[in-house]
Amino acid sequence: MPIDRDVMEAVREMEEPELRRLFMLARARLEQLGHLFPELGPDVKVRSKMVKCGKSSCTTCPHGPYVYAYWDEDGRRRSKYLGKLEDLPEATLE
Repeated sequence: MPIDRDVMEAVREMEEPELRRLFMLARARLEQLGHLFPELGPDVKVRSKMVKCGKSSCTTCPHGPYVYAYWDEDGRRRSKYLGKLEDLPEATLE
């Protein structure tokens, strides 16, 4: 299936942070389909998470769901915020 021209143009206009987010989502989806990329480094998992804001007066805690990418690097667990759940295709989540 060819990629829509509007999608291609949107990718060309993205800055580095957006491209990194797109890469993490695409890689996580491909790994779910059984395609592994050991040469690219750590295995990335994408999960949704409810987050507490820390405000004592907040009556709607926790907030979210928010989506994060998780991976291990240099012996440490790393994470990167990817966006709100509504912004992402459901198939990318574990």
